[in-house]
Amino acid sequence: MHLFMILFPIMLTLIFSLVTIPLLVWMERRVAALIQNRLGPNRCNIKGMRLGGIIQPIADMMKLIFKEEFYPAHIKQKFYYILAPGIVFGAAFLSFIVVPYADDITLDGFTYHIQALPIELGILWFVAIASLGVYGIIIAGWSSHNKYSILGALRASSQVISYEIAMGLAIVSFLITYDSISLNTMVQAQGELLFGFIPAWGIIMQPLAGLIFIVTAFAETNRAPFDAPEGESEIVAAYHTEYSAMKFALFFMGEYIAMSASSAIIVTLLFGGYQIPFLNTQVMHQHINLVLIALLILVPLLSMGFIRWMQKNNSCDLSHRRETKYATILITVFVICFESFLFYLLSSGLSYEQSSVGIMILQILSFAFKVMLMNFVFVWVRWTFPRFRYDQIQHLGWKILIPLALLNIFFTAIFVILAGV
Repeated sequence: MHLFMILFPIMLTLIFSLVTIPLLVWMERRVAALIQNRLGPNRCNIKGMRLGGIIQPIADMMKLIFKEEFYPAHIKQKFYYILAPGIVFGAAFLSFIVVPYADDITLDGFTYHIQALPIELGILWFVAIASLGVYGIIIAGWSSHNKYSILGALRASSQVISYEIAMGLAIVSFLITYDSISLNTMVQAQGELLFGFIPAWGIIMQPLAGLIFIVTAFAETNRAPFDAPEGESEIVAAYHTEYSAMKFALFFMGEYIAMSASSAIIVTLLFGGYQIPFLNTQVMHQHINLVLIALLILVPLLSMGFIRWMQKNNSCDLSHRRETKYATILITVFVICFESFLFYLLSSGLSYEQSSVGIMILQILSFAFKVMLMNFVFVWVRWTFPRFRYDQIQHLGWKILIPLALLNIFFTAIFVILAGV
């Protein structure tokens, strides 16, 4: 058990960063199709099972794995050319490991942190590591020996400088507010209530800093409308123009890991992290039976709603109806087993450690739900707003966000001094 609880946060990091990539690719395509009033990927299948299009990202992954590696003849610095995608991918992955997925849990006298890297430097680690990803882009652009690639690298470097400053200044406001640089301490503070009924989330405590942080997080991930470093309509594919197969896939995967990591940090700082609104860890321990009863009611209702949605949207095609039938059977069996398990827990009673494990699972699910919602916002914004011009990006970063962040620090410090907190 001790070894499992040590490795458990690492496994969660792998799930949230790597395993969710096909799901995020599927979300990107389906949301884009929804916004553009089209169907999206729905033809790729295994034995006729399409699973709503989720097979397509798996097929893309297999294609990239087995695709022939190509090295352009004009590349002089082959070592750096190969190293660059790994830097982008590694920096995105390492920025994820300080995120707390649930509150600390005590089992058999040991207290475990549900973080892959439980250090007090939390937010500083994220800022430091996330900014290293641009080195991979710069090296890729330089080593590709291509004019479009080097232009993309230059754009990326200038963009990260301007938006890193604004992001750092926005974080200073949170540090003043929470009086800590530990991400878990910040999330625990967000479990409290303002005036007895408003969750003390970061977006409520620091709305301006929260908005600045969200905008700069979009710029950090180089996603539209801040995708000038890639700018395919202007400079081909910029820094990854000369890349193919798995080297291109590492850039591709690094982007989605960075998007998921940014979503996780945004949720952690602004939207309560793993905290369930009005139900912090202490409250759930005190009312664990009521929480189980609420789950008894909510799980069947949500399952029925999802089944009806599937039946409504998959009624026009025979193969889709067959998939819906199988999915309905699986969901029904799961709900019956889950409800039986909850009835058993309610009848037998829960010890403190058992309730701690249950609360940890609920908090991880709460965190995952919020992160996926934030990922949806990333995709939504990408397919809604056009790309900013290069000069517009610099104007927003240097002339708007940085002065606003400095002004917010000034007023935050004055409020803290006057309030005496």
